[in-house]
Amino acid sequence: METVAVAVAEATAMDNLAGKRDPQRKSNRIQVSNTKKPLFFYLNLAKRYIRQYNDVELSALGMAIPTVVTIAEILKSNGLAIEKKVLTSTVGSKDDSRGRPIQKAKIEILLGKTENSDSDASNSAPTTSDEDVNKKENEVVDNKEDEVVEEKE
Repeated sequence: METVAVAVAEATAMDNLAGKRDPQRKSNRIQVSNTKKPLFFYLNLAKRYIRQYNDVELSALGMAIPTVVTIAEILKSNGLAIEKKVLTSTVGSKDDSRGRPIQKAKIEILLGKTENSDSDASNSAPTTSDEDVNKKENEVVDNKEDEVVEEKE
């Protein structure tokens, strides 16, 4: 396990020396995936980055975009962050199954620390629990099912 960590550290150091990475610019960036970790992992990480760096950059591709938007909205509604910048673009990548080039949507949201948020406020700020999220998701699904039934009638 140590060999892997050392290899990653050496590769990062080589990238930094070669100018491939700006360590100050990207140290507060979170690349969100909707399949790797749960939403609350990224939410808590973003809170920590805001406390540590005073801002955080959330980034996502494709189907992970709603997760990034949800994280940003939770942080804003709890008074922990303000929205500084939102960038959208498309990036080219290869389709895994066919190997052909495809375009994917990309979003980058830069959030800054609010003036009144300090470490005490971020710890005491209300957060949405897993149960609340599940209830809201179920309500949305139920409402959509009702709409579908109404359209068929």
